[in-house]
Amino acid sequence: MTDRELYERAVAVAERAYAPYSRFLVGAVVLARDGRTVEGVNVENAAYPLGVCAERVALSRAVTDGLKPGDLEAIAITASPCGGCRQWLAEFKLDRVVYKDNHGEIVTRTPDDLLPDSFVL
Repeated sequence: MTDRELYERAVAVAERAYAPYSRFLVGAVVLARDGRTVEGVNVENAAYPLGVCAERVALSRAVTDGLKPGDLEAIAITASPCGGCRQWLAEFKLDRVVYKDNHGEIVTRTPDDLLPDSFVL
């Protein structure tokens, strides 16, 4: 699957996001090294800090499906990942992160590009 195809899947899944407060729908699709894909969307909550980002939902679902750091190749997201999600992307050892930058261009970055000197135990 190409990065563009992965991104287009993220756009399609974003329509299922639960964002009644911000109306900012975000989708994410993770590509595993074995070819499986796992989808996630942002889910908001009236108690603002309790919402979850699409990336974290997709990665959590991947873990539920038995995948672990190193098993995942790429993720496409319909928005630039927040700082917290950048740490998740680094910890899961993804090779690449695909999203639209501030100029509307689909770009591919590494987690290290997005979060240099990430926290490591």
